[in-house]
Amino acid sequence: MVFSATALLLLDAAASAPQAPSPITQFAPLIFIGVIFYFLLIRPQQKQRKEQQKLIESIKTGDKVVTSAGIHGMISNVKERTVLLKVADNVKIEIDKAAVATVLDRSSEESTETPAS
Repeated sequence: MVFSATALLLLDAAASAPQAPSPITQFAPLIFIGVIFYFLLIRPQQKQRKEQQKLIESIKTGDKVVTSAGIHGMISNVKERTVLLKVADNVKIEIDKAAVATVLDRSSEESTETPAS
């Protein structure tokens, strides 16, 4: 009799044991965090990197620029990987194109052109 009561209790406990949640339910919070990281961190950095690349590709002679080190100057020559930056009269330095942070003023060639309507 004791054996059958113990067996019944074990069977009852096994039958009412909670089932493990599905793998999708377990990984849903991790997926949600991954999506949030993508939209808050990764995507804006990719956009900023593309804009910086467009800026570097569009620089030409005569543009006034600021480097990432804070040096202000005017582009006097554009090479494949570097630019020659005129800092003052008779003072030119050669810097890497990637060091150009912003373009202050475009060259006078662009400003004299009239936009097509």
